Amino acid sequence: MDSTQLALVSLAVGAFIGGAVAGLLLVALRVRDRARVDASLELPDGTRAVLQGMDEVAVVVDASLQIVAASPPAELFGMTESFSLPGDELRSLVRAVRRAEVAETETMRLRRGVELRLVTARASVITPRLTLIVIRDITEHERVEEMRRDFVSNTSHELKTPVGAVTLLAEAIESAADDPAQVRYFAGRLSAEASRLGQLTSRIMNLSRLQSADDLTELRDVSVDEVVTAAIASQSIAAESAGIEIVRGGTRHAYVRGDVQVLTEAIANLVANAVAYSPTGAQVGVGVRADADVVEIAVTDRGIGIPENEQQRVFERFYRADQARSRRTGGTGLGLSIVKHAVQRHGGEVELWSRPGRGSTFTVRLAAVEGPADDKGKRAKKPKKPKKKPKDAREQSPAKGELS
Repeated sequence: MDSTQLALVSLAVGAFIGGAVAGLLLVALRVRDRARVDASLELPDGTRAVLQGMDEVAVVVDASLQIVAASPPAELFGMTESFSLPGDELRSLVRAVRRAEVAETETMRLRRGVELRLVTARASVITPRLTLIVIRDITEHERVEEMRRDFVSNTSHELKTPVGAVTLLAEAIESAADDPAQVRYFAGRLSAEASRLGQLTSRIMNLSRLQSADDLTELRDVSVDEVVTAAIASQSIAAESAGIEIVRGGTRHAYVRGDVQVLTEAIANLVANAVAYSPTGAQVGVGVRADADVVEIAVTDRGIGIPENEQQRVFERFYRADQARSRRTGGTGLGLSIVKHAVQRHGGEVELWSRPGRGSTFTVRLAAVEGPADDKGKRAKKPKKPKKKPKDAREQSPAKGELS
């Protein structure tokens, strides 16, 4: 081997050794960088900016379950930077995700203030030492779904009675075809059940419309006198048949902003309820009281009253405080629920005062507005605020000041 060949071999060996050394250095640098990443608690670029722009609850926690970054809504659930992650279920989820290195989602209950909320939590690993948790509050969604299921169940149950009665009466009429008196009797019963079924269906549709997300479309300045007059007129025949007098009193020329048909139906339901639960010969009072800010419409009866333990439930769908009387009067158990939702859709509230044996007063409160302009362009002025009454005045006489 001459000197030239020896030089080439030496060069090749040197290049091989140099390449091997360079490769080893590159591997060492990568291992070092990987070790730094594994030990690093630094957030990936842009993570904090994304969290600050999120409307949902989101936090990033380290291997010791300490929060290193959080979205603004996370504070509502007690999740603040530099503090430990709260909730045993949430901690268990993070540990499971870190072991499996696969994102997982669980439904659980977390405390928001003093209230337990139903949430879905999804955890995923974003770096070897950092885990991202995104939490969605589904409490209201579940509540609405439960209401929908209950509504369908209750409606189906309530419709079974009149539908079954109509079927049986139709069969009875067919069986009594040769007896005109029996046919007339069963036909009258059939008509009554059909009327009850129609009323129930109509009220279910009205309640469903009021509970929907759609806003009221027929809004205008509504005369409270017009609403009260129409409500009383709609119940005048029933009141006369029951020997009950409906008395109207209080402030005149008050106005509110709303849907006249919805408000009229709400007040009519209160009047119908008062008539149904009042004894023969009694009076039902419909009074209006207004000041510059609020209009109150109170419907008072001197009927059987409602026990205190049932007063919170009378606004529930299909709930009846007196089952026997409701069956006799054809009550659907939807009237007060319609009242509550109608008033709430107008931004108002409805209050109940009742004592067994003394009667009940339902008071609807709505925001007052100025009346519409007359032919001369003048608007009706809001009533002035009355002088304050003693705090115990209402307890002494629930209807005081509502009728005059």
